[in-house]
Formats: sequence, C-alpha cells, structure tokens
Amino acid sequence: MIAERPCAVRDACRLMVLDRAAGAVSHRVFSELPDLLPEGALLVANNTKVAPVRLLGRRPTGGAVEFLLLTPVALLTPETDPATGWSSAPAAGLLRVSRPPRPGDRFVFGPDLAVTAVSRGAFGHTEVTLAWRGSLPDVLARIGHVPLPPYIRRPDDAADRATYQTVYARDDKLGSAAAPTAGLHFTEELLETLGARGFGFAAVTCHVGVGTFSPVRVPDLRDHAMHQEWIEISPETASAVSQAKRDGRPVIAVGTTAARTLEGVVRETGSFAAFAGQTDIFIRPGYRFAVVDGMVTNFHLPGSSLVIMLAALAGRERILSAYGQAIASGYRFFSYGDAMLVL
Repeated sequence: MIAERPCAVRDACRLMVLDRAAGAVSHRVFSELPDLLPEGALLVANNTKVAPVRLLGRRPTGGAVEFLLLTPVALLTPETDPATGWSSAPAAGLLRVSRPPRPGDRFVFGPDLAVTAVSRGAFGHTEVTLAWRGSLPDVLARIGHVPLPPYIRRPDDAADRATYQTVYARDDKLGSAAAPTAGLHFTEELLETLGARGFGFAAVTCHVGVGTFSPVRVPDLRDHAMHQEWIEISPETASAVSQAKRDGRPVIAVGTTAARTLEGVVRETGSFAAFAGQTDIFIRPGYRFAVVDGMVTNFHLPGSSLVIMLAALAGRERILSAYGQAIASGYRFFSYGDAMLVL
C-alpha cells in the first residue's frame, strides 16, 4: 500500500477526516479541505525546501560510495579560499561505503564537490568536511539526487524534483533531507481558495532530517532518544499564531514537522515567541498540546515517532482504528500517499 508515485493532481488525493470528539471517521478528497476546516482556522505549514542531497560516487578503487548530507545547506558556515575558489564547511551525513571510512579518507563526487571523513558514529552517521567549488545549491542541483525515502523502491527521476517539494517551499530555506509531506497536497489554487474563504496561512521552518523515519526501538517510550532538528518561527508567524490563540481560533498544523516546531518552541523557551534553534521534543501520549488544535498529516510508518505524536493528539486507540480503516479502504501510505485531517 506504499505509494511509489504521488497523485497526478496534488489535491485530488483522498482525505480521511478524524473527529476526535466523536471518534468518527469520514472519507473525503483533499480539495474539499476548505469545507472541512473550522471557521477562522489558522493553518501553519513548514516552508523548508528539500535539497538534492543524495550523492553517488566511486572510491579510487572503484567501490560505490553514497553520501546523504544531513546538515541543512542554509545552516552551513563555509570558509572560502579566494586563491582556489573552493569553499569548505563542517557537516554531518550518512556515508555508505564498502568498508568503514577512516579519518582523513576523501571521497569525490564530481569535479566540484568532495567529502572528507572526520569521525564515524552509529548507523553510518559521519562527521565530515564538505568541500565545493562555486554555488553549493547549483552544484547539488547538477549532481545530487532527490532523497526519496528508503521505502520508495525506485530511483529518483526528474519528476521528483517538483513533486517531492511543496509549492510554498522557499529557496532561502534549502536544507531538508526529507519533504514535509503533508504539504505536498496543497496547490496554488487551493491556497487561494483558503485565503478567499477567510482561513489564515502562516509558515514556520523545520529542516527535516532522516530521524523522522527512525523507528522507536525501546520498549518504554520514555527511554527513546529523539533526534534534533533546526526550527525557526518568525516574528510575523509568532504574532499570527498568538493572535489566533487569543481569538479562540484553532491552529491547524500542516504536518508533524510544523506541529513539532510549534510545540518545540514552547518546550525550548517556556513560552510562544519568535525562535531559531534546535529542538529534540518528543510528543507522546500524555503530552498536553500548548499550541496545536488539529493537524493535516499523512499516514506514517508503524512504530515511528510520527504515529506516536498522532496518538498523543487523537488517542492511541482512535489512531490505530483509523489506520485500520485506511488499510481496509485502500488508502495510499507514506510520503507520496493520501492524507488525514485530525480535528
């Protein structure tokens, strides 16, 4: 049931609506979202942009090398040698090679980009020095691949450059290694309709890493070590969200990453305000949401922190029942799949 390709028209996918109070489920189409949202709702979406950060190359000996850059491009702090035109910056990523790299091992990905291993961690996580010549976004655009999730069992292609990106992703927020997939269902026309109907739309930034796909491997959720992600809330978004809360208008997060950002700033600062920094918030059953009143989301991996977040919002049994109905009704799952609206 895993979607290998997106819906041909973004907002033509199926939309399951879960009413938390009644525990009722209904089946709609995503383009009907303006008819389903509570009056005056404020949608908050993640405007990060997915970078083509999956790099494929060869060792000098001929062995295959794969590197997935995890440090957001927008957050790199490069130093440039004016004599050579090469820039370099410390970075982190997943390095797959036939044998574990040693500090100092250098891997070349074309004439304008190279990676030098610094230290090795678990599950392929590697601290590196990233070196490039010219504009890094341009270099990645030429040689990088779209970092499709591992459960999509096909190579990326030219179409993914557009379809694995939200229509509101910003160039200056380049850096995610995975898409905020709930936002993939929005079209420019749907956004215009939502605005005309009086719904607000605000943006936050959460640079999504591969930790979003990591399963929870501990028997007790309290022992799970959550991954960190960089989040940003602008003064304008902070003001819009705060005003909605004062007015009693519901705040609907578009995706788990937007929800994590909204709740993460409260966790990190003790209040809701403009913020830029890291969060490793883990939202699990028993958590009291401070900002989010509802969520637009996709159907997520079993045993993931994303399903656990939804269980915190709607209740474990309701979420498991809704997923059971989605399976029985033939919904398409995961990043390119169908959507759910939790109210």
